[in-house]
Order: sequence, then structure tokens, then C-alpha cells
Amino acid sequence: MLIKRKSIEKEESSRPARKPKYAPVTLSEQDGVRYLHFGTEWVQGAMRIRKPNWPELEYAQQMMAWMLWLDKPAQIAQLGLGTATLTKFCYVTFPEAAVTAVELNPSVIAICASMFKLPDNDERLRVVEMDALDYVNDEANAGLLDVLQVDLYDATARGPVLDSAEFYQSCNACLTDDGIMTVNLFGDHPSYARNIKAMNFAFEQVICLPPVHDGNVVAIAFKRKRAIDLEALAARAAQITADTKLPAKTWVAGLAVK
Repeated sequence: MLIKRKSIEKEESSRPARKPKYAPVTLSEQDGVRYLHFGTEWVQGAMRIRKPNWPELEYAQQMMAWMLWLDKPAQIAQLGLGTATLTKFCYVTFPEAAVTAVELNPSVIAICASMFKLPDNDERLRVVEMDALDYVNDEANAGLLDVLQVDLYDATARGPVLDSAEFYQSCNACLTDDGIMTVNLFGDHPSYARNIKAMNFAFEQVICLPPVHDGNVVAIAFKRKRAIDLEALAARAAQITADTKLPAKTWVAGLAVK
């Protein structure tokens, strides 16, 4: 079974006043891991029940690859809540950072609170029911974020639901001068080339990690161009692994073969 992502699914309608319809939120469990689905076999996120704050899926770990360049982010945001994997990990790992998660489907927010150990909102954590496009287009968020993590897939996993150059320009506008965005893509899908092209239009620099065994590819987009100093990144990776147990050395190894 291929493992794919989380997302926002909104049905377009000719009736503006009609409430959006969402795919049903369903769960499964196997070998101590709880999975989220949107009414299909596609996995939208996972949580190891004994380690609720750990990013269980490999692509979710790679979404943290911005840590190679940023060690003390003040503002972190996720577009697409899924099982709250990135939200929880960032909230626990960076106790001085404010963490925001944006999710359109209220049922996803509710299931994360009841079944995936999502903490209540507090002075550092904010989970908002909102369209991701509205969030990045909100002028109040301009220049706010050190980190933006984008994981916006629908129930059919046909590619990110937001993937235009204009969307990625708005993501760029939300970042600080040193800000970094990571995006979950599907490497062997037609949407991949379209997303990379749009990101290259909107950002100074875009690099990708090698695909994981499930086909996911994490793209890393930089507000300003960065030198890829493999020796310095290897030293930073060793520290990340020591501090968090994330397999950061493999990220650097992946960059080295580019």
C-alpha cells in the first residue's frame, strides 16, 4: 500500500452558502500504529500509540529538514493538520516557538484531539479551522514565519490541492528573510513537476530530498539562496540526531548525491 498524505478537501459548489463537504474521517490500527484515512485506503497520517509525539512516517521526519539551517525558530506553521504529527513534534521540540496549524476540516481537528493526542490551544499552540489559501493571503501573516510546512492532499491523493505559483508566492510572503518552507510532494505523479516549477518561480532556491520508499518527496524552498555546505550540514545533522533522534544524517547524504 502506498502511503500518502493529509489534507484539506473542499467540494466546489454553485451554491456559495452551502457548507463544504468532506470525505469521511476514518481510523485503522496495525502493529501499535494508529492511522488516519479520509474514507479510502490512503494513509493521511500515523501515530505510534506509545510515542504520540514522534513523526512515525519517514516523509514526516523529512519535513523537519529545515532544522539543518534553522535551530531556533520563533514562529512555525503547518498547512494541513493530518494527525498533528508536525504540530506536536514542533510544539515539544521547540519550547520557545509559537506553533500554528491550519486545517479546514473540523472533523480532522476533532479526531486529532480525541485520538491523536493533540494538546489544547495555549499561549504557544494555535490550531485554526481555516482555508490554507486564506491563511497565506492574510496580510497579518506577512513576514511572520521562520518555518512553513505544507502538506495539503485530498482523499484521492492526486496531488496537493494548492499548487499554483500564486499560492507559493503567498507562502513566500509569509516567511521571514531567512525563512524556509518544506512541502510534501508525490514524486511519480504529474503534480510533482508542476509544483517544482511553481516553487522555483516563487522562491530563490528549491532543493529536494530523495524519495522515500512510499514515493513521497520533500521539497525545501528558501526565501534567500543558501550555500549547501555539506561539511557544516553534516555537523548540524549530528547535533539534530543527538538531540531529537531524527535521522538527519540521511538528509545530508541525500543532498550530497544531487
